[in-house]
Amino acid sequence: MSAGRTSEGAGCITWWGYSPALDLLSTGPVRHDGEVNILLVGSGDPRHILKTIAGLRNEESLHMWVIENSMEVVARQLLLLYLALIPQESMGLNEKTEVYLEVFGNSEIRSQTEEILRRAASQLSLSVTETLEMATHPCLNTTLLKFKERDELARIFKLWNNPQSSSSSSERSVPILMSKAWDYRVRQHLGARYDSKKGCFDWDLTMKLHEKGCGVINKQHYVQWRERGLAFEMREGVYQVTNPSLLSLRVFSQRGNKVAVTGYWGDIVSSPYLSFGIETEDKSLMKTQNGQHIKTAQDISFANVQALFQSLSSRRGCPSTSQSDAEGEEPFTQIDQISVNINDLMHLNGISVTFLPLDSLYKLPEKQKYFQFFNTIYFSTSCVHQLGPTMRQIAAPDAVVVMELAKYILDLNKEQEAGFAKKAVSIAVEAGFEPWREGKSDDVHAVFIRQKK
Repeated sequence: MSAGRTSEGAGCITWWGYSPALDLLSTGPVRHDGEVNILLVGSGDPRHILKTIAGLRNEESLHMWVIENSMEVVARQLLLLYLALIPQESMGLNEKTEVYLEVFGNSEIRSQTEEILRRAASQLSLSVTETLEMATHPCLNTTLLKFKERDELARIFKLWNNPQSSSSSSERSVPILMSKAWDYRVRQHLGARYDSKKGCFDWDLTMKLHEKGCGVINKQHYVQWRERGLAFEMREGVYQVTNPSLLSLRVFSQRGNKVAVTGYWGDIVSSPYLSFGIETEDKSLMKTQNGQHIKTAQDISFANVQALFQSLSSRRGCPSTSQSDAEGEEPFTQIDQISVNINDLMHLNGISVTFLPLDSLYKLPEKQKYFQFFNTIYFSTSCVHQLGPTMRQIAAPDAVVVMELAKYILDLNKEQEAGFAKKAVSIAVEAGFEPWREGKSDDVHAVFIRQKK
């Protein structure tokens, strides 16, 4: 398959990662005491943040630092963290889990979910425009972003909140029809194979994802996602409102001019099930009967995300409801009750998340504050090449580097996948890190430790 086709399958923007959620504190030879600083480069979604928080001990504290490739991804990370931090007295646990997964993995959402998203966008917009020196919420810290980046965030949130308005003549003044944007990508990716697309979808699922150990991904669910972009359809309702958090700008060259086009430019092959739906500590969810999985990746995603949200509640400072009250709550159905001020979100003891400027990775080594600062540095598949020798300066003496490999980039063949893993090792060694040989063999992530020299 040509390189052009390959990039079209994965897309040019990372809305979700190509690996399951990872507890980064439990990855590597030592578990650090005191406050731990973790740098995430291009992770695409908050899965590692949530999973790492869930694995924290009571006395441990954690500061996550996030660098992304685009402000659209930063905006979506903030939105997903906002949803995760809504307290249970404002939205029941089941409802919150459903809404989160719907926003996370669906190209189209229910009208109720759109209303929640709009209200979240309003709050986040206020947070980034009114906060200058002190973060409104420690897990939504945008104070280190450049002014132009905050302006861009405000523009994105405004579009989410009122998609029919347009701040400039260059932007479309009518909402994007997601079904058309999605179908355009599918046609572009499959080309002449479009007319036999269901056969292509089935091949990618059974011969690729299932062969890679993702047997829990249900055929019906996967085909629906490949056709329409609906990964999580967990309750009765009409999913037909465009999910604005999955729209972004892509620049094309047209007759010598650069034209920015709004559309869906993310993954249309690997699926959002990878983040939360293919691994679980609850082995009962992985049971099979007559060679078929009883539960699906959708079921496992729901169980995992709900468990992560319960972990957040356990670290909550000064809860306003008792634990028994919170557990017994039913999801609210009146949307007007779900309007949560940033200050009313859960504050988690010892936890903070700070977003850094898009171009900051190469600038961190120049700042004394970050000298031997990060205990763990995570690079996504698309950012592995950014690990260079200067990263040793910001890595703590016993730092761990985690690289996401290309196992789940489905348009790569086995040789290309193996070549990527080999290249990742070469990049890490050249940068002054060595493979952590005591770690178990893993073809999803490669783990390195700082060389002692």
